[in-house]
Amino acid sequence: MLRTLLLSIVSIILSVATLAAQTPKNIIFLIGDGMSIASVSMMQLVNKYEPTIFDKAENIALQKSYSADNRVTDSAASGTALATGVKTNNTYLGVLPDGTAVESLMEVAQREGMATGVVVTTYLQHATPAAFYAHVPSRHEYALISEQLLDSRLDVAIGGGMAFFAERYGDRTQAEAAIAAAGFTLATDFEATKTLSADCRVLALLADKEVGENSGDYLAQATSKALELLETRGGDNGFVLMVEGSLIDGMGHGNDAVAQQREMLGFMQAIEVAVAYAQSHSDTLVVVTADHGTGGLTLVSANADFTLAEQGVEFRWTTGGHSGEMIPVYLYGAGSELVNGVMENSELGALLKGVITK
Repeated sequence: MLRTLLLSIVSIILSVATLAAQTPKNIIFLIGDGMSIASVSMMQLVNKYEPTIFDKAENIALQKSYSADNRVTDSAASGTALATGVKTNNTYLGVLPDGTAVESLMEVAQREGMATGVVVTTYLQHATPAAFYAHVPSRHEYALISEQLLDSRLDVAIGGGMAFFAERYGDRTQAEAAIAAAGFTLATDFEATKTLSADCRVLALLADKEVGENSGDYLAQATSKALELLETRGGDNGFVLMVEGSLIDGMGHGNDAVAQQREMLGFMQAIEVAVAYAQSHSDTLVVVTADHGTGGLTLVSANADFTLAEQGVEFRWTTGGHSGEMIPVYLYGAGSELVNGVMENSELGALLKGVITK
């Protein structure tokens, strides 16, 4: 009887310890805008099937990307699903189809005392990043989205978008005054961010609009800097960081496989930074997915005669728009076993909100 009791106690202790180990303190959420499973497959092929960062995932799931009003989503609706855990109509940001605002992952994190940040290669007012802090009926209301960015409690925001602030507040000088009044320290080039400490909230506006395509290791460096700042600002409460490889989408719209490969490489470097952080911080979950596919990319044999030896692969595109296939989810680190199977994109968003809710 005593032995049975002791075994039960040990089992309970181990179960509690396992649950604690599975519950992440930090979440790094990386979104490849327009990154389909074909985009991932293309990079495996380009890498001559040597393992990529995607192949090193500790768990994999699938999410369905359709929106509340369309079988093919836009970035606003899918970004909202991933950020808030609810589906909405195309072009809507952070609101239900009836216009009701929905709490985002960042807002939940802030309520829990966590630090929050966003890093992108496009402008910070763009659909995906805005889904994590804004609540507007149209993704194109850049003036209102800019106001809501300043009203947000983000600790770190790195990307482009100064032109929208200048337009909203009259000119660049007045925009800089509004940014300062909101409590942000402004950086206008990435070099300036390197000297900033966690004592301040950082808004890095590195371009009028997009940071730009073919930006090398910018996204990896920006991710690393954001992690440095958020780790200190979050302290024992942890942090949530969203990183977007924003221009994978644009290269899909343009049906440019070589350019999409460059954008994918930059995004993959950022994933490498996030996974390395998780490997040295056992309380960190890394989630990598996309909002939708773009361009309808296919990888096909260059010759229909399959009796031949290697005959090459062609990258072919089927649309200039978005596509409706399921999207992969790659997981690394603490709690990677918590996301499984086939789910709605909104289920993934809701699950991540639940993970950080105490």
